[in-house]
This record gives sequence, C-alpha cells and structure tokens, in this order.
Amino acid sequence: MIGRRGRMPGGVVVLGVIALFVGLGFGVIVPVLPLFAGSFRANDLMIGVVVSAFAAVRLATSPFSNRVMGRIGARATLGAGLLLVSLSSALMGVARSYWWLLGWRAVGGVGSALFTVAAMTVLLAVVPERMRGRATGFYQSGFLIGSMAGPAVGGLLARISLQAPFEFYALTLLVAAVLGLSLLPRDAVRAAAGGGADGVPMRRVLRDSRYRAALVANFAQGWNSTGVRNALIPLVITAGLGLSATWTGTVFAVAAVVQTAAIIPVGRFVDTVGRRPAMLAGALVMAVSHMSVPLSGSIGRVVAAMCVYAVGAAAMSTAPAASVGDATGGVEGGSAVAVFSMCNDAGAIIGPLAAGAVSDALGRAPAFALGVALLLASALVSTRMGPMREPAHRPVPRHGDYRHGD
Repeated sequence: MIGRRGRMPGGVVVLGVIALFVGLGFGVIVPVLPLFAGSFRANDLMIGVVVSAFAAVRLATSPFSNRVMGRIGARATLGAGLLLVSLSSALMGVARSYWWLLGWRAVGGVGSALFTVAAMTVLLAVVPERMRGRATGFYQSGFLIGSMAGPAVGGLLARISLQAPFEFYALTLLVAAVLGLSLLPRDAVRAAAGGGADGVPMRRVLRDSRYRAALVANFAQGWNSTGVRNALIPLVITAGLGLSATWTGTVFAVAAVVQTAAIIPVGRFVDTVGRRPAMLAGALVMAVSHMSVPLSGSIGRVVAAMCVYAVGAAAMSTAPAASVGDATGGVEGGSAVAVFSMCNDAGAIIGPLAAGAVSDALGRAPAFALGVALLLASALVSTRMGPMREPAHRPVPRHGDYRHGD
C-alpha cells in the first residue's frame, strides 16, 4: 500500500488533485453568490438562505450517501456527486429568478454530500493507521490551496459577468469528476468497500472513544471555523476596529496561507505523536486564539491571533478524520464518515445563528466565548480517547496494488 519511500498511494494523490479543483471552483463563487442573489432583489435574509442552503441540504442528505455508495460503488458515487454539483452550478448561472437560484443551490448540496462521503471513505480506506494524518492533510491542502486562489479568480470573472464564475465552477467540477472516474485506482475503490472483509458495526464504532471524540471535535470545528469565524470576525474588524472590509479578506488570506503551510507537518505530528495530543493541543490553541480576537484592540493582534488559530485548525481538521479511520479500520466506513461529516455541517449551520443571537443580546465577547466553550469540551473529550490501533480484520493490500484504470 505504501511505497518503500513512504510515498502517498495513488488514490490519495488523485483525491488531492480532485480537491484542488473542487476548492478552486467553490472559492470562485464565494464573493459572487451574494451579489448574484441580490440581483433578484433578494433581501439580506433571502441571501443568507441561499448561502446556507448548500450546507443544510448536504447535512440532510448525508445519511443516504452511504446507501448510494453501497449500490453503485464509491467511484461512481464520487463522480455522480461532482457531476450533480457541476450541473447545478451551470444552471444557477442561467437562473432567471431567486427561487430557481435557491433550488439549484440546494441540488448542489445533494451532490456535495455524495462526493464528500465517498471521497473521505476512500481516503481513509487506502492508507494504514500510521499514515492517515498525512494523507488527510494532503487531501485537505488541495481544498485550501484551491479556496485561496478561488476568490481572486472569481473577482476577475465577475468583471465579465456575474454568471461567469458559476460556469467556471461547473467546469472545474466536471474536470474533477472526469479525474475521479478515470484515474481513481480500482483497488482504492475496492478497499473502501472492504476488500472482502466485514466492516466494524456502526454500534461498535459509536462506542469507540476515538470516534466520539472525533464527532465532538468536528462539530466544534464547524461551529468555530465555518460559523463564528466567518460571521463575527468581519464585524470585529469593520465595526470594532473601524477598518474596511478589505482587511477582512487580508486576515483570512494570511490565515489560510498559514493553515496550508502547517497542515502537512501537523499531519506528520498526528501520525507520529498521536491523535489525542494533536486534538487536545489543537482545541486549546484554537480556544485561546479565538477568545483573544474580540479583546485584541488592533489589526496586528487580530492577524497574529488568526495565524495561531490556523495552526490549531490544521490539527483539528486532520486528527479527527484520522481517528474515524482508526475506529472503522477504513473498512466499509461510509456510515461513520457520513455522521462525521454531518457534525461539521451542523456546527457550521447552527454556529453563526447562535453566535449572532448571543452577540446581539450580550455582545461579541460572549459570542466568541460560546464557541470557545465547545472547543474546551472537545479538548476534555479528547483526553478520554483510546490509543491508535487497527482492527484485527483490517485487510492490507499488497505493495504495488494501486493500478490506474477502471
């Protein structure tokens, strides 16, 4: 499975390239989607619904993704998900009303659920325990790099028209689907299906302390990194410090660069030192740095806090996923991956709503404190994690099993 020099399996490399295209396309429409929705005379609430519909539908449909994967296979599920998001994006670009835009955005969430669950299931299946942190980091670095470049490309395309970014997004996802369907190794797909071995029953996975810690960590990660960070930090910078929105983009860009640079070394730490130390340290680093943001008083301190936060976020985005693979052994782990993904989506949806309500009622510092409390809870649960260990039935493919082809 692993080359003599510890190189990434072919399946992980293909998934990383796919993630790059997906992240690039997703980043392209981030600055444009609210403007396009506003062109249909949508108010702020309606725009917020369009933005959140993608994650909400993905959350609702994730439980069914494993059933689809069981029927048509991991590779076909991954490709179908990407093609569905590609189609929905193209149709969003030609939407002639707000409701058509919202509907196709929701359809994209279904495709995203299929792709996300299938890709992570294959990823955790094709690497052994000792390499899951690095493999997860490699895969997620593709998203991060694409997401960093995407907004700049989207801004340039928006000068052509507000529809152009959606067509570009559709094209990048089409390329990603072709790559997945044509280059994902057959043995990688067979490993995700169990390779003839029985998977760990979901009841047993849920009793595993490593899996429970991963669920709590992913919920806290979604709440803070996707929810609170995107909802409140722009307000701290603009309303609190009196700076322009340009500074918000600068802070997020710098933090994204730091997280991208940190994620591979952090993945190595996860594999060599352990999941528990990485999750414990990551949660505490995120908690301290996040709580310092509303108390910073200057843009320099905000930048510094977010850079420190990015290192913790790198740990909290790799170690929990690796722990899911440890709990399932990477064998028929679709259900476990689906629940894991749902926790992040739930945090991303509930987080900004709860943080906004608390901020309106009590102020921004208590709103940040609510997210910090979840991170501290994650750190506490992580202390009870069991050690890394592969289930006895874990099938180990022979070296050289990874062949490209269908």
